[in-house]
Amino acid sequence: MGIQSSIESAAPGFTPTMQRVADAIRANPSIVLDQTISELAASCQTSVASVVRFCRALGLTGYAQLRMSLATELGREAAQFGLGMTLGAEIAQADTLQDMAAKVASLEIMAIEETVSSLDFDALGRVVAAMDKAQRILLFGVGASHFVAQDLHHKLFRIGRNAFVMADSHEAWSAALLAPEATVALGFSHSGTTCDTVRYLEIAGEAGALTVAVTGAPASPLAKMAQERLISHARESRLRAGAMVSRMAQLCIVDCLFMGVAQQRYDQSIQALQRTRDITHPRNV
Repeated sequence: MGIQSSIESAAPGFTPTMQRVADAIRANPSIVLDQTISELAASCQTSVASVVRFCRALGLTGYAQLRMSLATELGREAAQFGLGMTLGAEIAQADTLQDMAAKVASLEIMAIEETVSSLDFDALGRVVAAMDKAQRILLFGVGASHFVAQDLHHKLFRIGRNAFVMADSHEAWSAALLAPEATVALGFSHSGTTCDTVRYLEIAGEAGALTVAVTGAPASPLAKMAQERLISHARESRLRAGAMVSRMAQLCIVDCLFMGVAQQRYDQSIQALQRTRDITHPRNV
């Protein structure tokens, strides 16, 4: 995972002073290359000690390693996407539609690459095996994460799996409470702090279900509540009405889950997909 994505993932757990440092770097990653640690601290209205704590919270030894990591990452991204199109580049008011599309594409490409490259495949395998044997699969997310849960429901439904996506928290909590034996409950939240989703996994776990968090924040309340964690990585643009890049990263995990489950009963899944395709696309119309 890249250093910018590490900052994005760790941000919800930062103190207010560390959050100011994170916000400054997320808005303009090259600030670390242009400023000394004292200058960055002054820019963020914090102390040098807080910047050092910020670096150590990311698993770095200090500011020098942060600067080296960002320089390497920004150089690699510039080579991959072109100058001015690095993932730290925000969509600006003066951008053309072509510029905007290139920046969005670069963010989404990197989100998928970083999500797959850092995915815990042992955890993925355990979740796939549990979903394959599950009597019931429960899916829940709020806002944009609900659409991700809906996508997995649609795919599982097409291959005949007993999957349910809940529309609101009360419905999700009730389904979790009454979960039969061999239930898998998946909760979707990029921030990992959505209270209704955390509570849903808590209830499901108490009822004996295997709980799975699909989140971009490994240290979040949702991740801590779950027995299994599938972590996505994404850097969102500040100019967004809702989840954009994070949604693509979560959908990548959804597709990995679906393909893994479908592969467990390959011939049955192929047949189910063909039959549902035939019924929804009649040939003689």
